[in-house]
Amino acid sequence: MNNLSDRQRKILQFIVNFVNENEFPPTIREIGEQVGISSTSVVNYNLAKLEELNLISRRKEVSRGLCLHWDRLEELKLGLNAESAPPMPMANTRAANGGLHFDASSLLQVPVLGAIAAGEPINVEARTPGNADEYISIPEGMLKARGPLFALRVKGDSMIDASVLNGDIVVLRHQETANDGDMVAAWIEGDEETTLKYLYREGRNVRLQPANPAYAPIVRPANRVRINGKVVYVLRALEH
Repeated sequence: MNNLSDRQRKILQFIVNFVNENEFPPTIREIGEQVGISSTSVVNYNLAKLEELNLISRRKEVSRGLCLHWDRLEELKLGLNAESAPPMPMANTRAANGGLHFDASSLLQVPVLGAIAAGEPINVEARTPGNADEYISIPEGMLKARGPLFALRVKGDSMIDASVLNGDIVVLRHQETANDGDMVAAWIEGDEETTLKYLYREGRNVRLQPANPAYAPIVRPANRVRINGKVVYVLRALEH
């Protein structure tokens, strides 16, 4: 597509690669760091151009609110490395007053099962999905991840450099394994607590790494750390 600048093509390629690897979209800051743009306003300008071309959709109130239009990418044959990405079901949308509106029929209802610490580990008040007191709605097209989903409310600031703030809601896919570098909810046996951190394996130990230099990593024997889920979406708290 001739309407794409080299910078916009690089941004789009990075988003495609990031989603393929992580199953959720990057933040504005992650995009800027990858393509060498220090100004978030410049990143936003280029993302707006991609929106105008119907290559992406955005929800600005969400930390990772980018949605790739896979069908559109394939239709235009942009030469991006997107062939390995399964088509994501797109949210039904319609333009109105210059905005993007999501059809309620395309929304996923995800149960909020309690709180999780992004700081010092705390006990999690967990409920079964059927007994959840609260649900959040997410457009299907925002997620590549499939499988059982649940959400937890973040308490603490140890993941602020990953754009996860106190009061945000993280959506996780329930799984008992994860790759190094994944952001996970980890139950620490013996401590009897759950925490939100990046996961790294180091020999017989597991390092649960915060994204805030004010906090030290948590290192425990691997047999004491149980993965409850991998973060696939972050919903920004309204007060931020």
